[in-house]
Amino acid sequence: MFAVTATQIDADHPLNGLTLGERPEPEVPDGWTTVTVKAAALNHHDLWSLKGVGLPAERLPMILGGDAAGVDEDGNEVVVHSVIGDPDRGGGDETLDPKRSLLSEVHPGTLAEKVAVPRRNLVPKPAGLSFEEAACLPTAWLTAYRMLFGKAGLQPGGSVLVQGAGGGVATAAIALAAAAGHRVYATSRSEAKRKRAEEIGADAAFETGARLPERVDAVIETVGQATWSHSLKSLRPGGRVVVSGATSGQVPPAELNRVFFLQLQIVGSTMGTRDQLERLARFLVKTGVRPQIDRILPLSRAEEGFAAMAEGDLFGKIVFTP
Repeated sequence: MFAVTATQIDADHPLNGLTLGERPEPEVPDGWTTVTVKAAALNHHDLWSLKGVGLPAERLPMILGGDAAGVDEDGNEVVVHSVIGDPDRGGGDETLDPKRSLLSEVHPGTLAEKVAVPRRNLVPKPAGLSFEEAACLPTAWLTAYRMLFGKAGLQPGGSVLVQGAGGGVATAAIALAAAAGHRVYATSRSEAKRKRAEEIGADAAFETGARLPERVDAVIETVGQATWSHSLKSLRPGGRVVVSGATSGQVPPAELNRVFFLQLQIVGSTMGTRDQLERLARFLVKTGVRPQIDRILPLSRAEEGFAAMAEGDLFGKIVFTP
C-alpha cells in the first residue's frame, strides 16, 4: 500500500527523512481491526516525529499520521481515535495511561491507504461530516475541545484568549469557543490570519502581545515561549492558562510572582478521550461548525503539505486523500 513514512531523523531538516512509496499492509493484533483511509490530516506531531521527538531512530521506518476517517472492515464510516492506551490504567481516561502512545509513535500511523487500530478506537462518523472534515478531528480539534470544555473552567458567557491564530488547535478553539457563546480574542503576527480568525468567530483579533479590551477567564496556549508572558498578563486574577503545545519553545520565564500573587492556574492538556471525540463530532453536527481546511492534497503530494506546515504557511488543517 502507498504510505508516507519517516525513514530517518533530522532535527534541522526534518523533510529529509520523509519517504513516499509502497509499504507492507499493517499487522492486526488481537482486538484490533483495519480502516481503509478516505482522508487523513497533518499535524505538528508529524513534523516533530521527523525531528526525533517521540520517535526514536530505532523505531524507523514508521508510517506517520494520527488523524484519519474512513471505512472499517464492516463497511461502517468511522473516525479513528489515535490515542493508544488503556482507560483502566488511566483511571478511566486513556490519555492518563502512563504507557499510552499516539499512532505513529509505536504503531504505524494514518498517512497510508490502510491503518490498523484497536476496535475501541473507532468512533462512528456522523453523516453530516465529510471524510475530509472528520479527519481533522482526532488531534487538533479534540485537543481544543478538551482544553475548552474539560480544562479551562469556563462558565457560559466567559472570555478566552486564543494565542497563535492559524494553527490547527488554535483555529479549532476559536470556532468551538464562539459556538459555545464565549467572548473570543485571538492573536497572530499575520494580518491575514487575524482577519480569518474574526471570520470564523473571534470577537476581535490582535497583534501578538497587544493589550486586550479586558482580562480574560482563560487562555488557550499552544505557542509557548513567544506568547507565554502575554498569556499570563492577559488573565484576570484567578484565571487559567491551558497549555497543550510549545511550538516556539518550551522554556519561557515562569513569572512565578505573577502566578502566585494573582492566583493564576496553569493546566496541561493532551489530546482527549474516545468519548470526548464522539461528543465533539456530535457538537459539530448540532452547531453547524466545521473544521477550517487550508488545502486538500493527494497523499502523493504529502511533501508539499509538510513543507507548508514547516513554513507556517497555512490557516486550518492540511488534509490528504489517498
